[in-house]
Amino acid sequence: MREWCRYTTALPAMNKPADVSVASAIELRYGQIGMLQGRLRSTDPGALLDELSGRIATAPQFFQQTALCLDLGALAEPPDVATVRAVMEAVRRAGMITVGIADGGPAVAELAKSLSLPVLSGFRAAATPRPVVETRREPTVGLQQAQPVRSGQRVYARNRDLIVTAMVGAGAEVMADGCVHVYGALRGRAMAGVRGDATARVFCQEFRAELVAIAGVFRVFETIPPELAGQPVQAWLADDELHFARLGG
Repeated sequence: MREWCRYTTALPAMNKPADVSVASAIELRYGQIGMLQGRLRSTDPGALLDELSGRIATAPQFFQQTALCLDLGALAEPPDVATVRAVMEAVRRAGMITVGIADGGPAVAELAKSLSLPVLSGFRAAATPRPVVETRREPTVGLQQAQPVRSGQRVYARNRDLIVTAMVGAGAEVMADGCVHVYGALRGRAMAGVRGDATARVFCQEFRAELVAIAGVFRVFETIPPELAGQPVQAWLADDELHFARLGG
């Protein structure tokens, strides 16, 4: 369960800093449990506030007041309670809400208890980049969803593809361990490879997504190429960046 639930004129991926010469203080990923995760690279409150404020400014409708799970796994050693409280305050001032800490063993569990925060599983804990391993999934029957997926609803296909033959409304979520196929308008959030399968893809007939994620790497609608709006589109992951292209183009 500890897994993380790219348009070729590449815009910067949302999980990377705009200036690659400056080390990122926090890496944002979309977790398997449908929650944003912040993997801390630094516990400097000023650096975190600056970086998170910049992220929120790019997509305020998505990030403002968003629940955030902190992942401490990339730090050299677990921080103390006072340090994490300062981090949480920086997150709050930026406009997000810390709601838990990613599972990381007994030390993290004790820290979470002291902070009165839950320990959340459902995230991948790898702290360093890893090569993409091409894997071949055994053929399985995809989960078919014939009814519209409306605002507030979530459909999840475990260990298989998800095939939606209707629309996905704004505020709805469609998730799959494999690929996501939407044979209608995609107006909500689509997440493929939510258990870390970087070979998964998202396909849709009418592209108007709020968010697209593959193996945790995500882009929100403010950063998705506007010329693809309303078009049949596929999304895939390459070199840890999310790409989009028109189907049949």
